[in-house]
This record gives sequence, C-alpha cells and structure tokens, in this order.
Amino acid sequence: MMKIFKNLKFKVGFVALMLAMGFVSCESELDKQPVTELTEEQAFEDPDSYSEFLARVYAGIAVSGQEGPSGRPDIQGIDEGFSNYLRQFWKHQELNTDEAIIAWNDGTIHDLHNHVWTSGNEFIRAMYDRIYFQIGISNQFLRETTDEKLDSRGVDGALKAEIQIFKAEVRFMRALSYWHAIDFYGRIPFVTELDAVGNFFPEQKERDFVYDYIVQELKDIEPMMIGARQNDYGRADQGATWMLLAKLYLNSQVYTGVDRSSEAMEYITKVINAGYSLTDNYTDLFLADNDINGSENEMIFPIRFDGLNTTGYGGTTFLTHAPVGGKMNAADFGINGGWGGIRTTKNFVFQFDSNVDLDALNAAIGPASKWGLVGSSTVNSWDGPDMIMYESGTDQFGIFAQLVAGEMKFRFDNNWDVNLGDTGADGSLEAGGDNIAIAEDGGYFISLNTANSTYTITSVGDTRANFFTEDQTLEIEDPFNFSNGYAVEKFRNVDVNGNQGSDGSGDFVDIDFPMFRLADAYLMYAEAFLRGGGGSASEAAVYVNMLRERAYGSTAGNIEATDLTLDFILDERSRELHWEGHRRTDLIRFNQFTENGVWPWKGGVMEGKTSEKFRDIYPIPSSDIIANPTLTQNAGY
Repeated sequence: MMKIFKNLKFKVGFVALMLAMGFVSCESELDKQPVTELTEEQAFEDPDSYSEFLARVYAGIAVSGQEGPSGRPDIQGIDEGFSNYLRQFWKHQELNTDEAIIAWNDGTIHDLHNHVWTSGNEFIRAMYDRIYFQIGISNQFLRETTDEKLDSRGVDGALKAEIQIFKAEVRFMRALSYWHAIDFYGRIPFVTELDAVGNFFPEQKERDFVYDYIVQELKDIEPMMIGARQNDYGRADQGATWMLLAKLYLNSQVYTGVDRSSEAMEYITKVINAGYSLTDNYTDLFLADNDINGSENEMIFPIRFDGLNTTGYGGTTFLTHAPVGGKMNAADFGINGGWGGIRTTKNFVFQFDSNVDLDALNAAIGPASKWGLVGSSTVNSWDGPDMIMYESGTDQFGIFAQLVAGEMKFRFDNNWDVNLGDTGADGSLEAGGDNIAIAEDGGYFISLNTANSTYTITSVGDTRANFFTEDQTLEIEDPFNFSNGYAVEKFRNVDVNGNQGSDGSGDFVDIDFPMFRLADAYLMYAEAFLRGGGGSASEAAVYVNMLRERAYGSTAGNIEATDLTLDFILDERSRELHWEGHRRTDLIRFNQFTENGVWPWKGGVMEGKTSEKFRDIYPIPSSDIIANPTLTQNAGY
C-alpha cells in the first residue's frame, strides 16, 4: 500500500488537468479551469497517477491549492488561506457556539458567533465552495477509473484491483463531504460521476434524499473497504465507514424526522469492537507526534498534516496559531508566534465546575480526623476553621479539596500549637515550617503521613479544562479583544518530549486533526442508549468513566449509571471533544443551538440571546442562487 500522507506529493500539472476536466457548471465552486499542457492520455501514462489522484482527494480537506502554502489556489476569487476546507469546517461548527469566539474583524466573521449571518456571508460561501470542490474532484476520480477507461489504458489486473479499493475510499470521501453539505445547508445541489461533464444546472435535492444516498453509498462500499485498522494510517477503512454511518443515524431525527438510534447503536458497537484503544494521556492526542505517540490507536479517521509537505494557513496550523496571544508563550506551542484570535466563553468554562462530589470522595477515605488544612488557599483562609482531613489508616490522612492559588499548612485540631509546613519545599514537613505554595486554582488530593512527616499534593481536576487565564478575563466585554475570554491550550506543535515539529521556522505544524476518534464513539454509545437505541446503562457508564478516569487521572470524576442523562452527555461531549468540530451539530441534535441555547454575544449582545430556528441550517450562498435559477433558498434567508 502507498504511503502518501506524511510525505504528500502530487504532480501539479496532473492535478490541474483533473480539475479542468472534472467540473461543471453553475458557479465558482464548479468552475475551475487551470491551465495545463498535459492531455488525459499523458496524465495516466504513469501507473502511479491513480495513487497521486487519490492523495489529492484526501489532501482536499487539508490543503488549499496546488502548491503550499499559497500561490496556486484551488478556488479563485477567495482568500486561499481562510478558505481551507478544515479551517472553514471548524469555524462553521465552533465559532457559532459557546465553545469559541474570535477577536479578528475580518469581513463578516463575527456574524457567525452573533447568529446574524446572511446568504451573502463570504465564509459561508467559502465552506460551500470547498465542499463542492471536494465533491467535484471525487466525481472526476470515479469518471477516470471506470472499467472501460482502465481497459483502454491497458491497466493490468493487479493495479486494477488496487484501484477498486481507491474508488471505495473516494466514495467515502465524497460521502463525508455530502454529509457536511446536508448538515450545513439542508437542501443542496446534487452531482455524481454519472452526470455529464459540461455546463448544466445541478438539480437541488431534498435533505432526506441526499441522506438516503449517503447511507446507501456507505453500505455499498463497506465490503470493498480495507478492514478497520488495517489500512495505512490516515486512509479511510471500514472503521471510518461505520463511524460515518453511526453519525448519520444518530442525527437522522434532524435530517429526516425519523429516529434511528438503534441503527446508530449497531454501527457504534462495530466501531467499539474493532480494536481501537484510548491513548493514556488526553493531551497527547493534540501533539505534533500524534501519529506515533499512541494516539494513533484512538484515531478512527484523522486528517493528516505535515509541517513540510502540507503547508498552508488552515487546518491545525490555524488551530495552533490562532488561539495563542496575550501572555502565552508561542514557543510552548512549537510555533513562531500567535495570531491572537480564538478563545472561549464562560459557558464552556463552567462546563468544568462542580463535576466532582468532593464530600462523597472524602467520606470514602475514612472517618474525619483532627488534622486539617489552613491558609489563604483554603475556603476559610488563615482564620479557619480548618478543612478537615480524613483518616485512611494509621498516621495516614487525606482530603479532596477545591483550593485557590495561595498558601497552606497542616494544622491539628484548629490550633497553632501543632502545625506543619515545608521549609525548603522538598516534600518533608517540619513543625512550624514554611507555608506550602498552591500554584493555581483547582481540585487537589492532599495526603499527610505523620509517621514520616511527608505529604503529597496531586491535582485531581479535569485535565481537559485546558485554559490559559493569565491576564485573560472570564467575561467578554469586548469580543474584538483577545484578552477578553479564557484562551484554550489544546493543539501544540511539539512532541511528547517537548520537541518542536518538523518545520523549524515554526510556521506550519505536524498535528493530525481527529475527524473521528474512539472517545466520540464511547459518548455516542451512551447517547444512543439514552435515546432508546439499545445497549445498557452499565456499559454506557463504563465507557464514559474510561474517558473521565483519563481526564482526572483517578476515579475522582467517575459517575454512576443513574447519573446518565442527555443533558450530561451534551456537556460531556463538550468537555471531551471541544474544538474538534462537533459542537454546532451536537447543539442542534439536542435542540440547544438557536431558540433555546444562550451564551455570551450570541445574538450580538454581551449577555447573549436566543436566535431564530431557521438558523439551524445555513443559507445557500446568494452567488449560487443567482448563478443557478433552479435553486430555492432555505427558509428565513
């Protein structure tokens, strides 16, 4: 099998020819005519041309043109940097939710978060164009790989068999883009490889028609796809096919008005049983070496990036540079500077409050003792009374506590006659010793061993709460000011040892984007169960707790099966999957996106307000409505 992803190369002239031959009609997204001197016969003289074409289909999500980072854009008339597929996908899934807000004042970008976009919004058009560009090159690949054309070129049996696998993968990629199309735009123009090449007006199809088409496509290609986890990393396989089917079925109520949670459960279970596994550390999933640091075992379908070979200003380069600003140190993120753009709202920050029942955890340690914590980090500061510790054994005490940045000491029976501090900050306690520093606000487990005068302080907070707060305000009074709103430290262009990614300049990153990963399937299982799709509460709780144990580093955040509710799952999906391009679709499925959910600056006001239900889908871009008189605009626009 070919290795195309970390060393992505494709012939510019060859790709240009494919684009010139493959597009039809009505508007800019279907009207690219690059200049090339290659003929079709010359392009396919080299047997490798088929794998190169396949590489370009995959790369359509990651790159924005035929040479990086800019210079020969796929789509004319729009900025090559911001029009990248994944960059626009992320903006359309995150910027209009409680998870993200942007400081830049580029065109109509704030209309997304403010829920006041129109059919003339250039970002909505950029996403639409990207989707149809991707569908267009997929269609052309399929036109160029019919049995008739392969036979006319004298393609041998071995290559012909491999091309059949390529074709199944391209159909998956087209299905992925058609899913994005119906999710964003509802009723859409519909074109396949069976449509003739040339100028015509693509017919607009109802959302449920395209939904049924995608589902059938995926079922048709399932037996043709390479087995789950058996293909080259980064290429679609049966696991990716099952995951996309599960996504479609779980959202079926939105797309078609029919609940298909039981069908979703069938394919979720296939994914879970396919041999994927969680990586040990949540943060490793978003590092430069996430293709080799163990995270690859959790990935079901990643979008691959390489700082030397897939250069551009979208994808994970955008997701690493754009959130860095203020007092943040760009070098910590393996980049040469931040763009001071995206951060989050207080609604998302509050997702991480009150997730742990400290009283229950402390009761499980043992009986209350006379030892306690006192200090500016504790709830009652230096005046007391002390925060009571619990006896776990002879001379052994512990407490789960919510502390703030400051100092503390151990004290016996609320009396200064017996107090312990740490002179030298070496982990050993001395009577009347120095105050012990608590560096930052958070949840902690603190142990005390009076037999050998030692102690430990261990963070027990949710490590997914990856906020940078120094000189950042929780409240957003000015949405154009990067310091308003907590920053999010999720994507880092360094490996597990802190080494920078392959691009020494710090411009472009190596981080693969997790389009689908196992943690998502675990949460989908719990949701499908709660929606009546089968499965069991106990198994759902096990899957959720696997994620929470990883996040907390202990069982401190574990839940009971009785804690499972749809509201909990929506929040847990945000905690686990934030900034991974799920939030808008999730909020719509839970009926919290428009007429119910409220967060800062939604509706263009600081406190936020609800928006119109019709905004659950975007408008067809006005440019396409004008170009294709057969199209009907979505209601409300």
